[in-house]
Amino acid sequence: MFSRLTRPRAVAVCALPVVALLATAAFAPLPFSLTQPGLTADVLGENKGDPVITISGAPTRDTSGQLRMTTIEATSPDTDVTLGDVVDAWFRTDKAVMPRDSVYPSGRSTQEIEKYNTEQMKESQDAATEAALNYLDLTDKNIKVTLKLADVGGPSAGLLFSLGIVDKLNGDADGGDLTGGRTIAGTGTIDAAGKVGAVGGVSLKTQAAKRDGATVFLVPKAECSDAEAELPKGLRLIPVTTLKGAVSALEALESGKGSIPSC
Repeated sequence: MFSRLTRPRAVAVCALPVVALLATAAFAPLPFSLTQPGLTADVLGENKGDPVITISGAPTRDTSGQLRMTTIEATSPDTDVTLGDVVDAWFRTDKAVMPRDSVYPSGRSTQEIEKYNTEQMKESQDAATEAALNYLDLTDKNIKVTLKLADVGGPSAGLLFSLGIVDKLNGDADGGDLTGGRTIAGTGTIDAAGKVGAVGGVSLKTQAAKRDGATVFLVPKAECSDAEAELPKGLRLIPVTTLKGAVSALEALESGKGSIPSC
């Protein structure tokens, strides 16, 4: 024999599985990472007491201004991110939700990821050095470049490393500084031929740049729209596709002559 449920009791009974499902979803780990603006570092200066760029085998220049590479900070690969975390970050401009696989290689342990990021940084430094020496036609010289940046992994500082090497060895076309005394920030991978590649997280990196005093931000051209999305007031975007183009843009910015690309 079955008793008939009243309407309120029927609604309550049907709602229980839905409530349970929502509660489970709210606390279940999701395949995302939470990111926020990270540290920046002046590649023309020191980091934790050591010069970021050390050059031997060629005379170097004293430089003014700053060239600041930028980073994002992400939750560690073994951190559980819940629906509540995602909803909170969704409505904030200083945080972003990214698929975990876009931040960390999938299927690897934390130790393997740290090793991978270190390898990526080393490859980026080698490519940045080669790109800068190629640009200056110094590849056949006995020049040694050492790049040292603690606690940072990945390839996204490549462009700024190359610009720092060019500034220390050559400056701008008239013997001045590439920065013109400004604080210039930016991001972008680079290959040995000087081609600049996209990196991700640029809307957070522009916030880090502004926070640390930058007035100009060099961004891979393909990521202009992302950089414009949350662009801090007073920060000028300059899109670049090559090391040569980046140098030319900074020279034009300093001299007031020539065109400066914009997003």
